[in-house]
Amino acid sequence: MRVKNNIFDIILNILCVVLLLGVVIYLIIRWSSIPDQVPGHFNISGEITRWDSKGSLIAMPIIAVVLYIGMTILEQFPQVWNTGVRVTQENMFRVYKILKHMISVIKLLIVATFVSITIFQSLAIGLPTWLLIMFISLIFGTVVINIVRLVKAR
Repeated sequence: MRVKNNIFDIILNILCVVLLLGVVIYLIIRWSSIPDQVPGHFNISGEITRWDSKGSLIAMPIIAVVLYIGMTILEQFPQVWNTGVRVTQENMFRVYKILKHMISVIKLLIVATFVSITIFQSLAIGLPTWLLIMFISLIFGTVVINIVRLVKAR
């Protein structure tokens, strides 16, 4: 069974592509002004714990693109998803629709996280603590909300 994208999923995918293209364009435009050494790692407080060459910045958008493509492919195969509830002919469409929506939101949040980290790295500054807290809260909040929706939909 294939679950079609609704308008919300389409908008989320467009936002992902815009963010991915935007960060690549940003890096191209700013490349000459990016310091030779950029943060390579941050601790839980957002403090820089390792410095790398600016060439390492290329890895973040590549990883984000690979994750985006992987999750987009995964969306097409609901039969392999671990739904957390028993899928029957009666509830299949509802369950798969909820999970597809959850994957779309998490995909956007992951892309936004990688884009944000790339920008902070290019500026050679630490990450604000609120940024990590926000992305973790949004990802886990999305999972919890959709688990509740799944339980109700079964």
